Amino acid sequence: MTDTSPVTLEDVRSAAARIEGVAHRTPVLRSRTLDALVGAEVFLKCENLQRIGAFKFRGAYNAASRLTPEQLAKGIAAYSSGNHAQAVALAARELGTTAVILMPEDTPKSKMDATAGYGAEIVTYDRYTGDRVAIGEALAADRGLALIPPYEHPHVIAGQGTAALELIEEVGELDALVVPVGGGGLIAGSATAAKGLTPAIRVIGVEPEAGDDTRRSLEAGRRVSIPVPRTIADGQAADIPGELTFSINRRLVDEIALVTDDQIREAMRLAFERMKIVIEPSGATPLAALLAGRIAPIPPRVGVIVSGGNIGARRFAELCGG
Repeated sequence: MTDTSPVTLEDVRSAAARIEGVAHRTPVLRSRTLDALVGAEVFLKCENLQRIGAFKFRGAYNAASRLTPEQLAKGIAAYSSGNHAQAVALAARELGTTAVILMPEDTPKSKMDATAGYGAEIVTYDRYTGDRVAIGEALAADRGLALIPPYEHPHVIAGQGTAALELIEEVGELDALVVPVGGGGLIAGSATAAKGLTPAIRVIGVEPEAGDDTRRSLEAGRRVSIPVPRTIADGQAADIPGELTFSINRRLVDEIALVTDDQIREAMRLAFERMKIVIEPSGATPLAALLAGRIAPIPPRVGVIVSGGNIGARRFAELCGG
């Protein structure tokens, strides 16, 4: 790390070398129908096809693989609404250690089952009354575990940025990059990679209307807390941006677009019907913003980070009207 930024392009490149052969190099999909609807060339980086079904494996493995042998011997802890939980559980298994994951008790069953399936021990809490950071830190301290937070960690952020790095390496320069925003780790890493490669690129974050903590924070110039959001985009139900991620995003993110739950559903439906891919609500928010005209003007070449696809068949059908 450098003195000028907690995460640099070189950190992202280092993470890319570390996860190579362990994480998938996910495909980039195109659709003439999508291009026509949006009025631009759109390149979807499909992290829904990543291991554990989401981008989170990149950052989790990059961070976990840098722990000392002594730390790995004791095990890893994490707190997460689902995707980071699965990512840390799988990273721990890959590295021959154990994981204990703190999860909200209302986490979608598919995500909780998948986390347990990777061998993790699950501890639950009430996300509307409990402080997951405080509970998670206490859990890790009590058991002597190395804590890997979902976004407040430079190695996690650098790992997440490898998705944008791969996208731009594959398709060339982009005019804009559109990224979902929860705690801010994915967009912080993505913006670091994208602006490091192409300083003039527009980096656009997308949040659900009910969970616009990052938009409010960027407008205020400081971290703003909101009530815990109630939205179908459970992976973006953050109530305040991370301190580390916000320090990066306030420098590198150009704007935040907001989308409704109905617009998210429409994006999920279009991706399924036209492109034959399953996207979870949080992963669909950037596509929803493009389809709903929430980004203007539309740049000629737009990259989209489709962050994940972890949703059960029944829940997908409920949301998309099946």
